[in-house]
Amino acid sequence: MRLRSLLFVPAGRRRMVERALGLAEVPAGTLDVAMLDLEDGTAQSEKEAARALVAEVLTRPAAPGTPVRFVRVNAAATGLMGEDVRAAVRPGVAAVMLPKVETPEEVRSLEAAIKAREREAGLASGTVRVVAFVESARGLLAAPALASATPRMLGLMLGAEDYALDIGLPPRREAEALQLVYARSALVNAAAAARIAPLDGVWPQIPDIDGLRADSLLSRRLGFVGRSLIHPTHVDVVNEVYAPDEAEVAHARRVMEAFAEGTRRGQGAVALDGQMLDRPVVERARRTLETAGTPWD
Repeated sequence: MRLRSLLFVPAGRRRMVERALGLAEVPAGTLDVAMLDLEDGTAQSEKEAARALVAEVLTRPAAPGTPVRFVRVNAAATGLMGEDVRAAVRPGVAAVMLPKVETPEEVRSLEAAIKAREREAGLASGTVRVVAFVESARGLLAAPALASATPRMLGLMLGAEDYALDIGLPPRREAEALQLVYARSALVNAAAAARIAPLDGVWPQIPDIDGLRADSLLSRRLGFVGRSLIHPTHVDVVNEVYAPDEAEVAHARRVMEAFAEGTRRGQGAVALDGQMLDRPVVERARRTLETAGTPWD
């Protein structure tokens, strides 16, 4: 499952939902994940209608080339999570996303609700994965525990704007306050330790494509595999940045070919261009090819 670009889609807006999921008469795009948002993207007065729309569209089969479907439910503390899960857990959903998570118990509460709905919907247990949003200082400190709270955990996603508010940063963030290197690195390490995906937060300045590119490059260098988006014009840039370029793919293939040939010959040590091909180098090359959509057989 590619997780480069994850677009928030207000769950109560039929036209936006159908376009994002490729259900309308528009060409399929390159978006990796459409996140149907029952939380911030849906007003309180619209939540019941939004749940009905989510339940409806998730029963329709996904056409080839259309995005994977996630649903962001309301936080456990709101009392709305249960109804959201009942609408979201259907054959067409890949993951449920839980916002404002600060304790493993919140994750396990979501897990129990998903498991019950899987039985009702006739889905195999474990079909629906979980993504937890880290959006506060408490959540960040708990990130390692959140990452391993359930085998269903697919990734941790940074809610950068809420996190910045929680730690008291000004509305206009610049330089270090915009980069949030500590928070981003801490989340990446928590996710990596649990072998799940680290997912970065949104770039809030919609017209600033150059800023988006620069921030996404920083994000990828810090270890993120993708990020959330609030506007479809950001999809192409984000997909480009988080995907290996041609040179990276070519080098990864050479590494795998050299290692395979060395293994075939029974060589204890294999080198390429003067570099020893030890396990981390080979595994990194394998991941590069998988990310590029050309996995090494």
